[in-house]
Amino acid sequence: MADFEFNVAKGRSVELYRRVRLGDPATSALVIVVLAATNIESDAILKDKASLADVLAGATDEASNTGYARKVLAAADLADVLPDLANDRVDIDIPDQTWLNVQAGGGGWSKVLVCYRPTTGSPDSAIVPMTSHDFSISPDGSNVILQVDPAGFYRAV
Repeated sequence: MADFEFNVAKGRSVELYRRVRLGDPATSALVIVVLAATNIESDAILKDKASLADVLAGATDEASNTGYARKVLAAADLADVLPDLANDRVDIDIPDQTWLNVQAGGGGWSKVLVCYRPTTGSPDSAIVPMTSHDFSISPDGSNVILQVDPAGFYRAV
């Protein structure tokens, strides 16, 4: 589950996920972004950022290791959004993610962000950060696997 939800996404994360799943608009997607461990801003500062450009405009940097690239999840990659009526909540999930042969140069990783991208080619200023997940790892040339919680990456209650 998320370590925190960005303030700009509060009350919206399930709907943004649903929009991608339904293809509204057709080229919308979730984007998985990894933040470098060096110069990472505190959660209290990060959660107030309104776009991915805002997140990366401060002291916080995106990972730059060889082998790292943002992951893009389209409608076909996501499960339907179904409320859990027995527990009065909605859990949303993404598949586990793998980066192949991520090299050490570029430093360690600190956090993974799940973001909403409205259309292909959207600038970072239009990408909405939804959730942040602690992900402390030091790449060493091997594969890096992000294993998502079996209950999902986010829970709306």
